[in-house]
Amino acid sequence: MSESLLPVLLCLFSAVTVATANFAVKRGGDVLSARMVLSLTSATCVLPFAIILPMPEPGLWTPIAIAIGAHWIYQFFMIRALHRGDLSLVFPVMRGLAPMMTAIIAVFTLNEFPGLLGWVGLSFATAALFVFALPQGEDVASRKLNQVALVWAVLTSAGIGLYSVTDAYGVRVAENRFVFIVWLFLLDWIGTTVVTVWTRRGQLRARLRPQLVGGMVGGVASVFSYGAALLAFSMTNAATVTAIRETSVVFGAILGAVFLKEGFGKRRIAAAAVLAAGLLLLEGDI
Repeated sequence: MSESLLPVLLCLFSAVTVATANFAVKRGGDVLSARMVLSLTSATCVLPFAIILPMPEPGLWTPIAIAIGAHWIYQFFMIRALHRGDLSLVFPVMRGLAPMMTAIIAVFTLNEFPGLLGWVGLSFATAALFVFALPQGEDVASRKLNQVALVWAVLTSAGIGLYSVTDAYGVRVAENRFVFIVWLFLLDWIGTTVVTVWTRRGQLRARLRPQLVGGMVGGVASVFSYGAALLAFSMTNAATVTAIRETSVVFGAILGAVFLKEGFGKRRIAAAAVLAAGLLLLEGDI
């Protein structure tokens, strides 16, 4: 297997598993409670590896702390966006802008400069993700523009770019990249759990019960998904990883079409073709 093909396959695997995780969580209803179960399940899954692997070297604790902070910032923005606007409004902005945000942040922090083909492919992929994630139906044009929700959605995409860059840096500077991956999962649950326990106090047990199965399935899928993405971060540009991983919206739509009988439509087929072309250009620029 060629060195350039491996990160692409890792990213596609990550996209499929993250779509599975989001699908499992979405079916539960209370996204915040489900994410708490997801985070705790992910931490439990990697706990045995923390016993086997060495402790992080002293210099790695700072990148771990920065990465955890970036993940918490992203989660805060995401929750605010989902509270302020419909998923069909904020989701396309959050995920569609993320690859471009990652590329821009990586230019200044990781000195990653995609070539011309890379920027063209990234632009194609970003535009296609926007089009693909737009809701189906004739009432799309009549939706009111929720400016506050859009601001939070743009901030969420910046949060995705931020944690993508901090995670890429951490996995590259670690003496053992698996140590960084394990400790990222071991500590990521704290923020979501604190917020959930605080906001759901008095009704936590009732809120958690319906989320257990979906959250646990999502947690296991998340370990495989982001573990594969972090490995890919150590092999290629952060923007490329993010762009390919955001094809999760395509796989999520396929799951919705097959299991929830949601429409796929000609527009999404065309957007998927453009997305594939953009990713081919990106792969050629790796």
